[in-house]
Amino acid sequence: MRHGETAYSQSGGFCGVTDPDLTDAGLQMAIAFGKAYSHLDWTAAYVSPMKRTIATAKPLCAATGLEMQLRDGLREINFGEWEGKTQDYVKESDSENYIHWMTEPAWNAPPGGETAIQIASRAELVITEITQKHEDGNIFVVSHKSTIRIMLCGLLGIDLGRYRDRIDMPAASISVVEFGKYGPKLIRLGDRSFMSDELRSRPGT
Repeated sequence: MRHGETAYSQSGGFCGVTDPDLTDAGLQMAIAFGKAYSHLDWTAAYVSPMKRTIATAKPLCAATGLEMQLRDGLREINFGEWEGKTQDYVKESDSENYIHWMTEPAWNAPPGGETAIQIASRAELVITEITQKHEDGNIFVVSHKSTIRIMLCGLLGIDLGRYRDRIDMPAASISVVEFGKYGPKLIRLGDRSFMSDELRSRPGT
């Protein structure tokens, strides 16, 4: 699950290590998910240690008694010097680095930030831990827009450099991956059917 709405997910500003709270709507998204999915038999919860992901996981964990296991590998991409800035500002002020990052983000990072390869490497450690510890059961993972898309690319054999082009990930959406005999299989992508039409229609999410 991607975390719920924040001010940055509405504005489109670069928000990786920046740690904003959820908006009121973001909290409602998390509550809606908790109500819709608390009936399932959950085995474990792995959560990025940021305020916005912890707040998103809290309603389900509170309803089911799941203990959050915080993992740094699930953090969002570090945008380095671009943190807190808008894409339009970066495009003008740091155009060369921006073009490189847009063209091939797998190997090019924002100045002082992370590449998709680096994110995939740290996130893969968490996925490996989960698959080794839990042979079956429903595992709840709460992370971030770029990190989830990069994880899905890695699991599905999609070029990491195309994570923005191939996969969308709206705020508070869920994606379901089933690990079976033939490896990971995508069952659902970017689903927000559990929330109200009003929440789904919010701009920028």
